[in-house]
Amino acid sequence: MGILDFLSGEFIDVIGWTDDTRDTMVWRFEREGHAIKYGAKLTVREGQAAVFVHEGQLADVFGPGLYMLETNNLPILTTLQHWDHGFKSPFQSEIYFVNTTRFNDLKWGTKNPVMARDPEFGPVRIRAFGTYSMRVSDPGKFLTEIVGTDGEFTSDEISYQLRNVIVQEFSRAIASSGIPVLDMAANTADMGKLITKAIAPTIAAYGLELPEFYIENVSLPEAVEAVLDKRTSMGIVGDLNKYMQFNAAEAMGQPGSGASAGMGAAMGAGMGAGMGMAMGQQMGPWGQMPQQPAAAAPPPPPPVEKVWHLAVNGQTQGPYGRGHLGRMVAEGSLTRDSLVWTPGQNGWMRAEDVTELAQLFTIAPPPPPPAAPPAG
Repeated sequence: MGILDFLSGEFIDVIGWTDDTRDTMVWRFEREGHAIKYGAKLTVREGQAAVFVHEGQLADVFGPGLYMLETNNLPILTTLQHWDHGFKSPFQSEIYFVNTTRFNDLKWGTKNPVMARDPEFGPVRIRAFGTYSMRVSDPGKFLTEIVGTDGEFTSDEISYQLRNVIVQEFSRAIASSGIPVLDMAANTADMGKLITKAIAPTIAAYGLELPEFYIENVSLPEAVEAVLDKRTSMGIVGDLNKYMQFNAAEAMGQPGSGASAGMGAAMGAGMGAGMGMAMGQQMGPWGQMPQQPAAAAPPPPPPVEKVWHLAVNGQTQGPYGRGHLGRMVAEGSLTRDSLVWTPGQNGWMRAEDVTELAQLFTIAPPPPPPAAPPAG
């Protein structure tokens, strides 16, 4: 990685670094036992910073450019030994190159579910994952706080610590946000900005910053998602009784299928046997069929009870049965102007305008009389 030019076979004259690994954050210039010559050239390219360490102490930080290592470029080293004597006596000096470009497409995710309180579902467990990018904002602080004396420091060595910080702040933000689970997909951008702002002070102490942070997905446990899918299917179906009748009629009307053929044969055999037994029992001694009243039709299936949802302060509550709504009317939490909705209804309506609910307000008892004063 280093660019080495030797002068008189003893001193390093040109110092620079090129990198093609795309994951190296810090690389120490290897001197191979040679001292840095007074007046040597230091090349710092775009997207880099060079940190000069003299005898274990951070001396200076260089941005992109070409430098001559002299006392006028290194004012901090002017008072140190031998800089003004042309290196007549060698000493330990090190140069660390720091990559200041963005490291993109780094992954983060919740190792364990995060507990949160949803306004509609109650306590829920949430998982999330996404990507982020990081960049060294303070090369000197990053070297002293994180890298130390590591000669080659990669992004993998710090990404695990950053993931812990991200998950901690995500858990705190998601638990206190009050955003319903069903609305989180529409608020991932705002949540990402909130989490980035919360993380910034912690990683600034490392000399880092997060230019980009993305939440790709927020999900519930599989069992909860399965129940949610069933609830969505019920809302789409509407009248469950009619839906089942439609499916049965459609299955019986499909010719050529094994199920319909077997069902038709079984139904035909059963109907033939039943008719033969009935005719044998009803025929008189002379083979005459007695006149009997027609069998009564089977009673219709009981109607499916409707349920209603309420719109309260911009959020949906329910579903509630009619009996529950009657108690809410008595308590005063459901009024004539309350907005209600039930599957199959065209939008939200006032409770007083719904025929099934209007009766609740007419049969509600009046408020009780005031208590009698105590006897004197």
